[in-house]
Amino acid sequence: MNIKQIRQLAEILSQTGLTTLEVSEGETHIVLKREAAPASAAVAAAPALPAMPEVPAPLDEPVPGVNFADAAEIKAPMPGIFYAAPSPDAEPFVKVGSRVKKGDVVCIIEAMKLMNEITADRDGEIVDVCLTDGAIVEYGQPLFKID
Repeated sequence: MNIKQIRQLAEILSQTGLTTLEVSEGETHIVLKREAAPASAAVAAAPALPAMPEVPAPLDEPVPGVNFADAAEIKAPMPGIFYAAPSPDAEPFVKVGSRVKKGDVVCIIEAMKLMNEITADRDGEIVDVCLTDGAIVEYGQPLFKID
């Protein structure tokens, strides 16, 4: 890992409002930490952050006919920011109920200012979208459940 990559990680840390970021690459392990902003600075910085979409209330009853324990997961191959659509005003790549084939683009993960298209690793139907648009995702975190 070179200094340019470390600077890019530090930039991600400051842009997302995180206070700690850990990255491992081979035998290299880096932990970046920063102090939380004082309350007055946090209030001033709040308008610059993108508005988070409203998260729907969880269902009281499980979706009939879907066994989430048996559903396969499409997991994040890298840490970054999850985008469900190619642009803010576009339709999401997939929704619950969408049929996908192996290789279809299901979302984008932005990592170090690069937009990485994430593809389905199998054919099936999307039965759950595990994240909201703009969420921070970690390596190996489930993005979708597919049946």
